Amino acid sequence: MGKLMKESLYNIRLLRIFLTVADNQGFSAAQQDLNMSTSAISTYMNQLESQLGMQLCNRGRAGFGLTSKGLLVYEEAKKLVGQIDNFENYVAELNGELRGTITFGILDSMLTDEKFNIPDLLGSFSQKSDKIHVNLKISSPFELQKEVLEGKIDLAIGSLPTKMSGLKYMPLYIEQHWLYCSDRHPLYSMKECSVEQVTEYALIKRGYWSNSEGMRHGFTRYSATIDSMEAELILILSGNYIGYLPDHLAKRWEDEGRLLRIIPENFGYTAEFSLIVKNGRSREPLIQAFREEIDTAFGLVDKFNAQDSVGQ
Repeated sequence: MGKLMKESLYNIRLLRIFLTVADNQGFSAAQQDLNMSTSAISTYMNQLESQLGMQLCNRGRAGFGLTSKGLLVYEEAKKLVGQIDNFENYVAELNGELRGTITFGILDSMLTDEKFNIPDLLGSFSQKSDKIHVNLKISSPFELQKEVLEGKIDLAIGSLPTKMSGLKYMPLYIEQHWLYCSDRHPLYSMKECSVEQVTEYALIKRGYWSNSEGMRHGFTRYSATIDSMEAELILILSGNYIGYLPDHLAKRWEDEGRLLRIIPENFGYTAEFSLIVKNGRSREPLIQAFREEIDTAFGLVDKFNAQDSVGQ
């Protein structure tokens, strides 16, 4: 055991290879991430198993799978490698160097929103250091908040009407939504229609809406359920559905005459977009550097820092 402990730090690379193989569920699937051939991966895995004195995974015709001991080693190796990465990042930060992985979460369809230029934000942030790895995740409002709270996402931006305890929320901007139908829908050709006529049709429901959300907009029935704005747009363009879309996403098809706003004075609502960070994390170097980019457009860093100061 003494020899194993003595060699462990020297062979952290083997643990990283093992974690990558396990995460990809096989040698072949891990080739791209590791930039290695399957034979090279196999050699390294055999070395690790020899050093640990146990079989970590089953491979062969039956398929890949971790052994019972392999599962236990995987969990501990993940913790160990994470601690080493955190230590390296900490030392780098003491020297004024930004490095490490930052996970940023957003809602779908935000690319077309001119109020918040995500490509420019990420492009500017990535220029701060070539040792920053950005992980961009697109998810639903609930999942964004849940993963920020769990530490799986470092910070996120979205429309988050139902707030969770343990998170900071900083308002950014307002997004306008209108009710739309396509040029294939019966409502499109009606010169005049009443609110009652519109609400006779069933509405597209978003997967994260409560059952009462449609009633809030005047509808009692749903015709379909979606989990992304793009999916809703596709259904509306098909001609058989009506639904709410952010105006920036609908703009292209509206300009082309493919989409029509339905009685905008009655059917429309606004959604507030906020930046969220878990309590106590606002001053972490990578998160703070990312927020500085957002501050260029929205001026939020001082507010976040003030909240952190109060919380501490």
